[in-house]
Amino acid sequence: MYRICFVCSGNICRSPMAEVVLRARLVDEGLDTGIVVDSAGTGGWHAGEPADPRAVAALNAAGYPAGPGDHTARQFDASWFEECDLVIALDRGHHRELVRLAPDRAAAEKVRLLRAFGDTGPVAASGAELDVPDPYYGDDEGFADCLDIIETALPGLLKTVRERTGAVG
Repeated sequence: MYRICFVCSGNICRSPMAEVVLRARLVDEGLDTGIVVDSAGTGGWHAGEPADPRAVAALNAAGYPAGPGDHTARQFDASWFEECDLVIALDRGHHRELVRLAPDRAAAEKVRLLRAFGDTGPVAASGAELDVPDPYYGDDEGFADCLDIIETALPGLLKTVRERTGAVG
């Protein structure tokens, strides 16, 4: 099994959206066997809660199957590095926290920024353009914009997953 975990702040907006989108793309491309996709937050303040209803609405409006009870927020734990092959941070703050949490260099090297995958594969860039903005304090449009950003990064992520797993799709 190849395991991917998306990580944002509270695991109710960005990371569950990315999880749903990647799962759907894996199914669409026939790559859903042998790849496990999950999500978590750097903080535990929303642990046990469902995804934000605005995130679910944005996913549904875009045709992704997501229900209000399909997700339960949780906090990323350092022990998960052992099980994960790729830990994908949704912004640079999450990236820093995850690298700090990593028990060793090998674990820290599993942490990548989602937008660093771009639309054609990994890129070596930095800056605010690599952050997926947090839509939590905004309106519904912010969630739709967040989803668009996630979708834009997926082709590059899928390319990386294919290369690392030897999957054909």
